[in-house]
Amino acid sequence: MTDADRIVGDAVEDAGDDEDSALEELVAGVVMALIFLVGFGLLALGVSWFWIVFPVGFAGVLPAALALVRIYESRRGDDADESMTTETEDALETLRRRYATGELSEEEFEAKVERLLETETVTDARKSTAARRRESNAGEAERESAFDRD
Repeated sequence: MTDADRIVGDAVEDAGDDEDSALEELVAGVVMALIFLVGFGLLALGVSWFWIVFPVGFAGVLPAALALVRIYESRRGDDADESMTTETEDALETLRRRYATGELSEEEFEAKVERLLETETVTDARKSTAARRRESNAGEAERESAFDRD
């Protein structure tokens, strides 16, 4: 990989990290609309210092609003991470208890633990389930076609 490719790749990765969330975009749009509304409203009313609204709004109010949104989202994300960790720990504890009482064989226990650890979120679990169903359906279709050939 050349230096130019590495630089372009790093720039693309950095650009992906800077994507705004839907809430950030909404707040930015509302704040900008209010800045323009107040600034041009003061201009229409003949206020000579109307132009002060624009630097104050775009250099002060807009960054502050976006910072508050990012703080809100980071705290909300931390809460979700904590609850997800708790759910995973609870599920592991349940599996351990079932294994200890003999409800699960060693193979079943290991398969369930592996599946639990590879599906960290509900979305991951749904994707994993859908992939297993597709594989199962493909296997059935293969068996049916082999049966039809016989």
